[in-house]
Amino acid sequence: MIKIEELAATEHETTEDGKVRPKERNGLRAEGGATNPAADPVETSDLELLDAYSRAVINVVDLVGPAVVSVMIGGAGRGRGPEVTGAGSGVIFTPDGYILTNSHVVHKASRLEVMMTDGRQFQASLIGEDPSTDLAVIRIDAFGLPYASFGNSRSLRVGQLVIAIGNPLGFQSTVSTGVVSAVGRSLRGVGGRLIEEIIQTDVPLNPGNSGGPLVDSRGRVIGINTAIIRMAQGISFSVPIDTAKWVIPQLLTHGRVRRGILSIGGQQRPLDRRLTRALHLNQSQAVEVISVEPGGPGGRAGLREGDIILSINARIVTSVDDLHRFLAEWPIGDPATLNILRGIERLKLEVVPAETPAG
Repeated sequence: MIKIEELAATEHETTEDGKVRPKERNGLRAEGGATNPAADPVETSDLELLDAYSRAVINVVDLVGPAVVSVMIGGAGRGRGPEVTGAGSGVIFTPDGYILTNSHVVHKASRLEVMMTDGRQFQASLIGEDPSTDLAVIRIDAFGLPYASFGNSRSLRVGQLVIAIGNPLGFQSTVSTGVVSAVGRSLRGVGGRLIEEIIQTDVPLNPGNSGGPLVDSRGRVIGINTAIIRMAQGISFSVPIDTAKWVIPQLLTHGRVRRGILSIGGQQRPLDRRLTRALHLNQSQAVEVISVEPGGPGGRAGLREGDIILSINARIVTSVDDLHRFLAEWPIGDPATLNILRGIERLKLEVVPAETPAG
């Protein structure tokens, strides 16, 4: 019987200079003290990291993958029936069949069909869409479905691992991985409004990934993949899930996002430095009114072409996007105060935003 002390003694040897080193065992130590690469602790650590990375991705795919669907868009075919004219992805977010996808995937589709990872197919109906954020909600008539949970996109960090699941180029249930390259980007949506807080990643995306989820390492959806830059590699964009959390309730309730308008046309313009000093303005740019719709909220408030909008409800306005942000948040029908510059005179006007017309 070998004692523990004896076993320990057989694992080490004393060198000529009196130092103790691991004894050569099974050829792991070569002449001159070189070690077998297979036993290198650094490489072993790398393998452990790769194993942890793989496990994280596999766990996310197992958790979220069944909730990712293929969205097929049909149009009027030349033959006897409808034909598939496009395809994208979506993610089920409730067990009773509500699916989040991109507006540009389903916009003006005459027929929607959803295919799940288990092969089941369903006809889908459009609940609502918001082209300004490129988000849409569709629904299939099914219950007890696998669904994904939403995370928090505001807590994302540059360099964080993210996973995209979708159906690029018709290849169903394709998984791509990467990292968050940047946060806080902006993209110009349909109608000219900015989509704020866009997530930029280096995840490889292709046509068909649109509408699919961007997921963190815990399996929580933190974005909806929406755009790529053609002819570029490693530059992809996703609408943040925090934006979707704001849009979804309005789509479920109204079928669209209700936003206020002033019924005016505007453009950004610089302010004369002497004027800003004389009027003690803390801004170098504002919005010039270039058109006013008769009978619209701006016209009823007394706005004229050539007026300079400095602020609205004490929020400084330096661009048309600032107005859009305010009107997206401000209750429709509630009065707001415009601080304007007309010539060299500062005026205050009360304006009541109206609802953006449907469509």
